[in-house]
Amino acid sequence: MAALNGAVVENGQPDRKVPPPPPLLPRPLRSLEVKYTKIFINNEWHESTSGKKFPTYNPSTLEKICDIEEGDKPDVDNAVEAAKAAFQRGAPWRQMDALSRGRLLHKLADLLERDRVILAVGFPPGVVNIVPGYGPTAGAAISTHHSIDKIAFTGSTKVGKLIKEAASKSNLKRVTLELGGKNPCIVCADADLDLAVECAHQGVFFNQGQCCTAASRVFVEEQIYPEFVKRSVEYAKKRLVGDPFDARTEQGPQIDQKQFDKILELIESGKKEGAKLECGGLAIEDRGLFIKPTVFSEVTDNMRIAKEEIFGPVQPIMKFKSIEEVIRRANSTEYGLTAAVFTKNLDRALTLASALQSGTVWINCYNALYAQAPFGGFKMSGNGRELGEYALAEYTEVKTVTIKLSQKSP
Repeated sequence: MAALNGAVVENGQPDRKVPPPPPLLPRPLRSLEVKYTKIFINNEWHESTSGKKFPTYNPSTLEKICDIEEGDKPDVDNAVEAAKAAFQRGAPWRQMDALSRGRLLHKLADLLERDRVILAVGFPPGVVNIVPGYGPTAGAAISTHHSIDKIAFTGSTKVGKLIKEAASKSNLKRVTLELGGKNPCIVCADADLDLAVECAHQGVFFNQGQCCTAASRVFVEEQIYPEFVKRSVEYAKKRLVGDPFDARTEQGPQIDQKQFDKILELIESGKKEGAKLECGGLAIEDRGLFIKPTVFSEVTDNMRIAKEEIFGPVQPIMKFKSIEEVIRRANSTEYGLTAAVFTKNLDRALTLASALQSGTVWINCYNALYAQAPFGGFKMSGNGRELGEYALAEYTEVKTVTIKLSQKSP
């Protein structure tokens, strides 16, 4: 069981029978003192070598929260040197057995959830290093560094390509990428309509739509299309947008001004290209970077909102006539991260699951993610896998040792 955007989820399905329990976490602190703004290297806090800092803002109010030390190439170099020393033969971390390392990692996870503490955990110096900074500077220094052996990146396809290129031009470091998605959510006429509407809604509006797995292309069989659109609009209009510190809020602000502007520009493109705006489509102008939950119907495959990753609270709904048609249309994208199918017919479900070019296919559920299940994309959605046993292979090397035994009799 997992929690999805405030709703209790069992095997990826919202539980509509039992009301959600009260929040398990304490109420957020609105006036929290920000204690750690420096670069963390070798178990010590440092100012940036350049002396530069960058601001971070609260997207709800547009007020500045604090200034963070801006890492650059010299800071990355220092972090790499500390890490290399920590992993030398004979160093405390290399002498630590797997069980002891695991205990430290679990302790780190617990304390990070509680109060962002690293020094208290007990990692040897150099094992954990944190260098905040921008992609073209700190990110580029990491990607091209000859002493870094592995990069795991989650972000845009554009930046993922740059990292791969930099890795190939430096030391051929291993790279795993979890990139963008334009994920098809296919609703067949025989589906449980209540379940499909709710899962598609949560699938696209979760985290303000700022989610690589967002159900941002909803294909609905034509027999049930009008009813599906009607119910989706009802859900969107009821979605509570507001202060993310309020436990009742379902949708908070977008992450920054650039993303906010991009989403509104794509909404305008949907209007101009002929999609029918069913609800939303506007910013909430009396506060920060908030956008009303938006639903478009009569969307066609050539529209930008059907092709581009919006990364915002926008639900484009399209119709289809046949299974072969929806397979072709669902796969006609450069992305291949996730997909979902809603149907009561097992044969149809398995046919679609086999045909869809996606790293993950959910059947009658959405965002059902588990530590045991590998996660990653096809095509331009990246390569490599996180989670599951497959993820471990990305961080290990295979070594063959051959020993010639003496031919003398024992």
